Amino acid sequence: MKTFKKVYIEITSVCNLACSFCPPTERAKGLIKVEQFAHILDEISGYTKYIYLHVKGEPLLHPRIGQLLDIAHEKGFKVNITTNGTLIKKNREKLLGKPALRQINFSLHSFDGHEGSENREKYLSDILEFVRDVRKHNVIISYRLWNLQRNNVSELANRRNRETLEILEKEYELDYEIQERVEMGSGVKIAKNIYLNQDHEFRWPSLLEKADEGKGFCHALRTHAAILVDGSVVPCCLDGEGVINLGNVHDQKFGEIITTDRAQNLVDGFSRREAIEELCKKCGFRQKFGMDSELPDVL
Repeated sequence: MKTFKKVYIEITSVCNLACSFCPPTERAKGLIKVEQFAHILDEISGYTKYIYLHVKGEPLLHPRIGQLLDIAHEKGFKVNITTNGTLIKKNREKLLGKPALRQINFSLHSFDGHEGSENREKYLSDILEFVRDVRKHNVIISYRLWNLQRNNVSELANRRNRETLEILEKEYELDYEIQERVEMGSGVKIAKNIYLNQDHEFRWPSLLEKADEGKGFCHALRTHAAILVDGSVVPCCLDGEGVINLGNVHDQKFGEIITTDRAQNLVDGFSRREAIEELCKKCGFRQKFGMDSELPDVL
């Protein structure tokens, strides 16, 4: 049996923000049903021990997030959640003490990416208050600032980031400025189980982008796969529109889907350092992570 380091499960395609770096999905909006989630976990049982509750959408919008975590624990999975953090106070009791919860990634760049954001101090205060409590359960925390520009330096972005970093530095009583130690694209440990990751602004792959020569490597369907809210299986978490739809877990076995000719052709292509699918040819992450590296766990 093929095994993965992780499988992404999108529990909702809906988001409560409209960030400039994240185009809204053109797929039908939806929330996964509890029984559908349980079925998916049964389908991927034995293929991985780790699930990530996101592709598109804000996972804390799911009204039964606590129940989903309980089901994941019952079925032997560890869970990573990526959230914009705006709903963390509301969901506090649904998350604290859940044994399945392994890691929470807070996309702090969402605050400035959403035009209607107000009160940075209150936003960060709610997150930090929650983190103080969840740390007692040995949950890993990753703060993300993925808003740096590639071709120019934005004084406004730098100032806003400095405001955010100053609050984190004060919270963790750091005697240094975080940006002095953080390396682009990788995290810096600022406290036990607490990390800060800074990187360039995220861009979703799109068929509208210009294709390149298609050379490079990717670990899609080698170390990870993704399942959208409607059950569609795609090679990775970057296929937010389900362009490379390999099949649906509600109609077909997961093991059959990931071994179809289309799936195998994608894997074989990258073994030759060649992108087969059109979306892969227009994906900047294939270029970013080089010829033989994989998508980092901070995604």
